[in-house]
Amino acid sequence: MPRQIKIAANDAEEKENKEKQEQNQDDETLVKDLQNTLPKPEAFKGVNLTPIEFEKDDDSNFHIDFVTATSNLRATNYSIPNATKHKTKGIAGKIIPAMVTTTAVVSGLVNVELLKVAQNVKLESYKNGFVNLANTIFAFSEPIAPAKTKIRDDWSWTLWDRFDVEGELTLKEFIDYFKNKHRLAVTMISNGKCMLYSFFMGKDKLTDRMPRKMSNLVEVVSKQPLPAESSYLVFEICCNNLDDNGEEEDDEIDVPSVRYKYK
Repeated sequence: MPRQIKIAANDAEEKENKEKQEQNQDDETLVKDLQNTLPKPEAFKGVNLTPIEFEKDDDSNFHIDFVTATSNLRATNYSIPNATKHKTKGIAGKIIPAMVTTTAVVSGLVNVELLKVAQNVKLESYKNGFVNLANTIFAFSEPIAPAKTKIRDDWSWTLWDRFDVEGELTLKEFIDYFKNKHRLAVTMISNGKCMLYSFFMGKDKLTDRMPRKMSNLVEVVSKQPLPAESSYLVFEICCNNLDDNGEEEDDEIDVPSVRYKYK
């Protein structure tokens, strides 16, 4: 996912930002697991859809249950307080005209695109929709592919990409991993505002940090324990390319962030 960075004004906000970031990483794993449980598109061959009429006062149709669940998912995603079923029913009663006009059209178009995401279709199959019901205008365009950062002739990345590293590694093993697997010489590693490693660190500090596991190193440098429910850390790394002979090149290159699963 694209990274959103919030600058903390104090240590309390920094801790809150870090916990939210780690929670988001865990949520992403849950979403991926849910996607894997979805049936394949071919399983829906021959299935016919029948439109239904929204009725907020009939609990047997589960319309309000559905609206409550989906609206609370969106609220949670944007750190908005959740609403009860009773409150949702009251709100729905006031906005029924909107629900059956523009909102209904937009919701339908968004869900069509979500189905495409679940089916992992090609980029040209997605559509941006421009709707104006007052003038009866429906226009669609293809989205633009994200900008690519070229590392080598055979490797480029976008802001949607990241390195995924699973399993606990020591700092030395972490650096060697990028050297051996990606031909990258790691020159700096940070987590939030904590500098975990840099090529210009003193010998005594490097001697102490190199054998430490990455999760332990974060705790030592930040002087805070990792949340018990968290299993991921996000690292920002600075790197130089390694040539075909394994020699480090001079120019620093931009690389994705690292999602590190330590348990």
